[in-house]
Amino acid sequence: MERPTLRQLEYFSALAARLNFREAAESCFVTQPALSGQIAQLESLWGVRLFERDKKSVRLTSAGAQLLGGAREILRRTDELGELTRSFGAPLSGPLRLGTIPTVGPYLLPKVLPAVQKAYPELRLYLREDLTPRLLERLDAGDLDLLLLAIDVPLGKVATKELFSDPFFVAVPEGDPLAKLEQIELADIAEREVLLLEEGHCLRDQTVTLCEAAGSDEVPGFRGTSLGTVTQMVASGLGLTLLPELAVERESATTPGLATLPFGSQGPDRRIGLAWRSSSPRSKEFELLGETILAAYLA
Repeated sequence: MERPTLRQLEYFSALAARLNFREAAESCFVTQPALSGQIAQLESLWGVRLFERDKKSVRLTSAGAQLLGGAREILRRTDELGELTRSFGAPLSGPLRLGTIPTVGPYLLPKVLPAVQKAYPELRLYLREDLTPRLLERLDAGDLDLLLLAIDVPLGKVATKELFSDPFFVAVPEGDPLAKLEQIELADIAEREVLLLEEGHCLRDQTVTLCEAAGSDEVPGFRGTSLGTVTQMVASGLGLTLLPELAVERESATTPGLATLPFGSQGPDRRIGLAWRSSSPRSKEFELLGETILAAYLA
């Protein structure tokens, strides 16, 4: 029996993930007709319809859903073979697909990437920023090799390396009575309204828990798309927010009228680290990269 090509399986996986021919083609860096043609060839080869198509939508068929897991497993194993061959050469050389979350990457990577590039000049980093659930899906599917994110949230069956603790600060308008304090306790924000990120951000889940413990309420009718948006609203007097220390320097510099206060001893924090598939043969390389990132962060 003729075997499907890896390209056909890649296109099958991409279309199943997006259920949109244009978006799937863009993600694979090919034209839409090229992707459609390969999907049609795969369906002909297997003798089954993988997708239901009409003018409004694309859906996996029952057969497509059953075959998808096997196709992705083949792609994942193929990627692991490539990773294994790279591990025989110089460590941290060649391509590395790194995913990160919006509340970590923009604040940490500019500080640490120069040191990473200096230490490993043959490393080619390809960065992807997204929310934690989608990054985990891409990691599992083999579309990403490594994640840089908060690891004290449910991540499933992945290997992790903790890098550092990222304490929370409280951000308030400069004229707020709390701005006069040198440090703050959760009790100080009891019954205060708090501005939070929209659903999907793991940072939202962490801050919601803290707000519930403090007895404060979320500002109704507002969900921020980024920390920059949230801090602008705080400076405008619409409420306060909780910021990770990683973001404090940048958001304070770009948001006039914002005051930030640390918590006292044993204040709340989040844990930043790396995550990868436990089956990856590059685990030692990822550990090494983590040490380089931590050293650059602490420098």
